[in-house]
Amino acid sequence: MTEPKSFVKRVRDQLEQLSPTERRLADFTLDFPGDLAGYTASELAALTHVSNATVTRFVRRLGYNSYDHARKHIRSEREAGSPLLLAEVKHSTTDEGLQAQLQQAIRNLNQSFNRWSPELLGQLAKQMLEARKLWLIGYRSNHALATYLRWQLLQIAPHAQVIPGPGETLAEHFAGLGAEDMVIVFALRRRVQRTHQLVTQAAKQQAKVLFITDQHNHNHPQATWSMRCDVQSPGVLDNHVSVIALCHLLATYTMQAAGAAGRRHLGSVEAQHDVFNELEEPPQG
Repeated sequence: MTEPKSFVKRVRDQLEQLSPTERRLADFTLDFPGDLAGYTASELAALTHVSNATVTRFVRRLGYNSYDHARKHIRSEREAGSPLLLAEVKHSTTDEGLQAQLQQAIRNLNQSFNRWSPELLGQLAKQMLEARKLWLIGYRSNHALATYLRWQLLQIAPHAQVIPGPGETLAEHFAGLGAEDMVIVFALRRRVQRTHQLVTQAAKQQAKVLFITDQHNHNHPQATWSMRCDVQSPGVLDNHVSVIALCHLLATYTMQAAGAAGRRHLGSVEAQHDVFNELEEPPQG
């Protein structure tokens, strides 16, 4: 099935066919397309010095029934996390902007922590330790988050692995996936299309699945567990502070669940650091 075109793609596809007044309107919308969600048709016409009829003709040329139809499409793309549609005409670079980022990060942490429970974190830690295979999957920015969690878990759960690796495919890993295994899928916006398929397939093969997503997404029906992280930001880019906090919690609870065996393994890791003289000595005094 063909995916519907984005608002920006629709505008770009029509640029060569536009009249001079429509082209002026198109250029304005391409600069800050997300702003259209906040303008009425009359306000947009006044800002671009065109008539209301030109606005109506323009959005219909793009395939929308009305200007309101176009605005709804833009709002849905903003909620999906498109950086271009989240951009605004004005961005504060003052201390006020810095404080806005800080306050939003605190709200993200508070709202996210309120969704998580010690019981769930303990259950996940136990499962991560006991899993025959522990796979972490993420695409785009989610890949960096999956890699970060794997690095944290490596101290106590060396069987944790980010898949697929360079030159690998998912099929080469999923062929051996079963009920004794666990898959952690990072699926924060904006997700690739295969995300739903890989969760569904892992569940079909009876693996336990932890689905980590953002506040705009629903819990995945095929996942064993779903955890949502608030990633709101005053600016264009999502704030992932709550996702990093969740990774920290998962690693911490796993360390606690590992008990004496986990501490012995961590001691062995530290001993090997000494053998290879890998880490810089802390400053004295």
